[in-house]
Amino acid sequence: MSLEDVVREAFAPGSGLSRLVQEFQPRPGQTDMALAIARTLEKGGQLVVEAGTGVGKTFSYLIPALLSGQRVLLSTATKNLQDQLFGRDLPMLVKAFGLPLRTALLKGRSSYLCLHRLEMARQELGPQDRIAARTLSRVEKWSHATQTGDLAELPGLDERSAVIPHITSTRENCLGSQCPKFRECHVNLARRDALAADVVVINHHLFFADLAVRESGMAELLPTVNTVIFDEAHQLNEIGVNFLGKFLTTGQLLDLAHDLLATGLSLARGLGEWQPLAASLELASRELRLCAEKAYPGSKLRWNGAAPEGIHETVWANALQQVQTACDACLKALQRVLDTAPDFKRLAERFGSVAAQVDLFSAPCAGGSVRWLDVGAQLRLVESPLDIAKTVQTQLLRQDSDEPSSRAWVFTSATLGEDAKLSWFTQPCGLQEAQVLRVSSPFDYPNQAAVYVPRDLPKPADANHSASVAELVGRAAAVIGGRTLLLTTTLRALRTISEALALQFKDSTQIEVLAQGQRPKRELMERFRAGNANGAPGCILVASASFWEGVDIPGDALQLVVIDKLPFPPPNDPLVEARSSRLEQEGRSAFNDYFLPEAAVALKQGAGRLIRRESDQGVLLVCDSRLASMAYGRRLLAALPPMRKIVDENDFFASLQGLCTASLTRASTTGFAPF
Repeated sequence: MSLEDVVREAFAPGSGLSRLVQEFQPRPGQTDMALAIARTLEKGGQLVVEAGTGVGKTFSYLIPALLSGQRVLLSTATKNLQDQLFGRDLPMLVKAFGLPLRTALLKGRSSYLCLHRLEMARQELGPQDRIAARTLSRVEKWSHATQTGDLAELPGLDERSAVIPHITSTRENCLGSQCPKFRECHVNLARRDALAADVVVINHHLFFADLAVRESGMAELLPTVNTVIFDEAHQLNEIGVNFLGKFLTTGQLLDLAHDLLATGLSLARGLGEWQPLAASLELASRELRLCAEKAYPGSKLRWNGAAPEGIHETVWANALQQVQTACDACLKALQRVLDTAPDFKRLAERFGSVAAQVDLFSAPCAGGSVRWLDVGAQLRLVESPLDIAKTVQTQLLRQDSDEPSSRAWVFTSATLGEDAKLSWFTQPCGLQEAQVLRVSSPFDYPNQAAVYVPRDLPKPADANHSASVAELVGRAAAVIGGRTLLLTTTLRALRTISEALALQFKDSTQIEVLAQGQRPKRELMERFRAGNANGAPGCILVASASFWEGVDIPGDALQLVVIDKLPFPPPNDPLVEARSSRLEQEGRSAFNDYFLPEAAVALKQGAGRLIRRESDQGVLLVCDSRLASMAYGRRLLAALPPMRKIVDENDFFASLQGLCTASLTRASTTGFAPF
């Protein structure tokens, strides 16, 4: 019996799967996707699947993968999905099918407690910081009980805690096999488990970090794997570009100076002039930062010549040379103490790496790449490829090899493009020859959801736009008692709109305004999901960036999703400019072939927050009149699910009132009220 037949039997109504797994409900689209994956696993090659929300794509790829008997690598974009796959979905299915499979979870080293750095942290942090001291005490207590060292297991640890960099390692400061805690190292134990497992769950960051620096242990793991499955594949290109690029930051230089001083004084006091050396490197870092002192924080300076725009070439060259001179002096001092402790060998390697990066950024930009300067509290020198196509074709698919890989590659997400070939995803990822499958969502969007585009709001470029959005959203949220997620395209709009809404509801006991950045994302989501339970006020959550995707709020807790502007890429971003320029040089339209597809995918991602289950109901409000007035608006609307169109403000508020009434009905009965 072929794998395809086995999978078809597993997904059939009345199968053992439907009896043993409560979450499983047979869906035609889910079965079609699973069968396509089964065929790919048997024959090898590449399959790209866009599976609409509600298809059940997780089971669609897990079940063929588990039943294939092959060694499988599963990669996700987020740690949340990674933890869900390993902690819930995989154990459930392995048990349901009675499979003798070993599974393993592998994250980047920043997710694991470093026992060596934990010992050093108490000295580094000092007793004066009471909050850090209490957090460190909790970590120390937990460290004696944990088996994995995964910091996600520690309840209440704020992901933004200043303690985390002190208790985790980086590629730069890890001592490797010379570490006194090497045998107990949680990172190495996780890698050992992964090498012995049949199914390994990783994330895209880890995958591309290994392609870039061969550091994560994946170099040993990948050759032994028959099947690689990327979920949340829509993030693959941007994550890959980030890791395959070259970087140098002034913060990196300051960290290096700090580690040199701390290690020198601790392990080789009197054997080197550690304080003057560290001070020299700190000074060079600050001089480099001062080169861009006139630039606005958050800006990205184009770097097409010898120096970034707005910086004199001689000043820039001298600043880089000062960094190089300081690194050379530190390396010379380290050579004299290399044999006294492994810490000094690692420091020497780090200084050598930084010196090489300074050389790189002192030379012209490599062909096929783009270079720029990120300006913030620190400077970040960046040289990046435009996409990951070449890397995928040569290093993964080995299309330039005499013996191309027979491995099966599956890429899936709810949003991968707007056209039949899913070109938005396949082209930058080098997957134009891949088989493509699109599976529609099973949701009844015309009856579950509606979309409204107000025509009388100020234009997006108008200074009054954000204030008008806040006023309209405030009135709408008051009708449904909160239950509103407002997604902004910029942090400036986030601040303006959230402040206006907070002022509007400052005396309200019915509505609470939440804003990204006020609390950790996990806490914001927990509060928003709770809604007005137990007499609490309903919520409006104003957010940007990561909240556009991966946010799952089913039920009545979310019934209005607002998008302030069409999410076009920022035209003055150096990477966006370089990609646009390449298209124009190829005789193509940057707007039609880049800006519109990018906006369509982002718009679809944001809209996807609204309907998460078959019983959900809601309204999508897009506060950008261009969606209704411009010719390209039809193309963007076509990328959205087939929601009912709301024609005017009266209809909009009537729809909201209907949602409110239906919610009250559901609260008092167990029936389903139609939209």
